[in-house]
Amino acid sequence: MQAHGIARRRRWLRCGCAARGIAREYGSPLPHCATERFVSNVCKKQLAPDLQAALEPLLKMLEINSIQLENVELELAKLCVTEPVIALLATAPGVGPVVATCFVSVIDEAKRFRCAHHVESYLGLVPSEDSSGGKRRIGAISKKGNKYMRALLIQSAWTILRTADRSDPLRLWAEAVAARRGKPVAVVALARRLVGVLWAMWSKGTAYEAARLAAAGSRGLSQAAQSLEFRAEALKKASKKQSMKKLTAAAVTH
Repeated sequence: MQAHGIARRRRWLRCGCAARGIAREYGSPLPHCATERFVSNVCKKQLAPDLQAALEPLLKMLEINSIQLENVELELAKLCVTEPVIALLATAPGVGPVVATCFVSVIDEAKRFRCAHHVESYLGLVPSEDSSGGKRRIGAISKKGNKYMRALLIQSAWTILRTADRSDPLRLWAEAVAARRGKPVAVVALARRLVGVLWAMWSKGTAYEAARLAAAGSRGLSQAAQSLEFRAEALKKASKKQSMKKLTAAAVTH
């Protein structure tokens, strides 16, 4: 079911990008909006007759594909309700039913990994290494493993960095990294850390608890560089204010 959903999403993206490209060629760029409102917004827009005729087959395909996607997402939401592991993982920030389901299907069983670092390596989110002759050379991430799962984790990391609660420890940690290394590096690092959080939640059977994560992060940051002392102190304060996130009905209608 998830594979069918991915194929339909890609088909929708291809058709949507094609429609935007055709409209730009006619000098009438299409409005930016959420995917579920794209077809209706284009139909409301006053378009030239020749452009309308060129877009009509694509719009019909998008409309049919949108209905199919809604059905797939409805079935996925039902699966999230019946599967405790998926429901637990969906309590983490930036993680919805699609990411949680894909993570479970790719990892298969949390206990087959000894630690979080092994899961991060399995998904290709750890630095590659090419060392020899007593010299250690660390490169970019290895990009091994399931590339679609890795792409979903990167998108989740961007969501956390942009829209998560400003006092959330994951966002605070990513902002500290971004201040030193830039946002692209911070997002990859956050995706790697999110893998560890999801694996720990799964292996221990617990929901996402910002307070506990903030406390652990504060202890780690207090041992880091002196320039991060202020950030560590902020995380310690956040650990007193955060409480466990509850899985709500939003997972059903995601």
